[in-house]
Amino acid sequence: MDSSATTMVDPQSIPIDQIDVSDPKLYQEDAHWPLFERLRREDPVHYCADSAYGAYWSVTRYEDIVAVDSNHKIFSAHHAVMLDDGRHSGQTEDATVMLPFLAMDPPEHDKQRKIVTPAMSPANIAKLEATIRRRVQEVLDMLPIGAEFDWVPTVSIELTAQMLATLVNYPLKDRHQLVRWSDVSVGIPGDGVIDSWEQRDQELKLFAQTFLALREERRAAPPTSDLISLLAHSPEAQDMSIQDYISNVILLIVGGNDTTRNSMSGSILALHDHPEEWAKLNANPALIESMVPEIIRFQTPLIYMGRRATQDVELGGKLIRKGDKVAMWYISGNRDSEAIEHADRFIIDRPRPRQHLSFGFGIHRCVGNRLAEMQLRILWEEILKKGWKRIEVTGPVRRAYSNNIRGIVSLPVRIHA
Repeated sequence: MDSSATTMVDPQSIPIDQIDVSDPKLYQEDAHWPLFERLRREDPVHYCADSAYGAYWSVTRYEDIVAVDSNHKIFSAHHAVMLDDGRHSGQTEDATVMLPFLAMDPPEHDKQRKIVTPAMSPANIAKLEATIRRRVQEVLDMLPIGAEFDWVPTVSIELTAQMLATLVNYPLKDRHQLVRWSDVSVGIPGDGVIDSWEQRDQELKLFAQTFLALREERRAAPPTSDLISLLAHSPEAQDMSIQDYISNVILLIVGGNDTTRNSMSGSILALHDHPEEWAKLNANPALIESMVPEIIRFQTPLIYMGRRATQDVELGGKLIRKGDKVAMWYISGNRDSEAIEHADRFIIDRPRPRQHLSFGFGIHRCVGNRLAEMQLRILWEEILKKGWKRIEVTGPVRRAYSNNIRGIVSLPVRIHA
């Protein structure tokens, strides 16, 4: 039995024009799959006239998502990467508004992305491998064998917190504060992370004060390869506003936290639910190379990304008007069997494992994708060295209340030696 199974929505019971896949509860209950399957089949470019975020279009097929994501001139990211623009969520007028380079178009996007790209170069990432491997070994060595524990805080959060601290050269003892700020920045009231928009804003103001002080410290010191030093010393960053600086730091921390953390947890769940793939992996550890991108596809840590039409445009036989919101549902495109063979199955030896949408396409493709893949690869290399028989999921999976981050909040497991 699939350990993540839940009561699924009957997609045929809802008139198609009333389907609203922006409801965070769908993802918390893992109940979105049949709705997306119906939309891909019957209405792949779907208009929702009424939601908590106003009207929006859903793009649900793989090829259509690639087309939108690759055309920033017609589908703009400027102030548009989230369905929630603040007007429909109840946010206060002075709430902290995040506008990182992810939410910009050229030329400003290119200018700001160029500043942080050196930190994610293959050469710089390779320097981190020994540190990551040592930390993974230390965490795995401390796991209880035969006793139940929660994989999420014990392994996934711990490893990503240490990595975040390294990337921004933050005190390792305070690493979990970075995770907290990441969770708060993408939180919504009632999700178990924040209780109100006011609370979110107060915590992010403390984040801003902390990282503005760090920038000044790095400016006074010789440049290094950590992200804050790059932002402090780069000539292109000297005229960056405080808001842009803080927004970009948040983006880099969220990206470093959510993709890796939830893929680490998702990999345990996927291999538990597909024991035949665990058997393949044990028989041939070289399959880790293709398993890592398959994990990221199957988990799809970022559920969607938004855009706004800059002109009237036809897509999938529908007329999208200038100014309309458009959501690219990566989670749906990654399960589109017209583009990916057996898309609903977890297959660690796929011929084309990197044929997925999880990192996006075009100019906004995830800048940290290589680092995320390396962390997953090292984790599974070290797990296999342990020679464990299996990692059993022993209880219900708790998922995040979010329509943006496909997060796993709790994953009880038992290691069988």
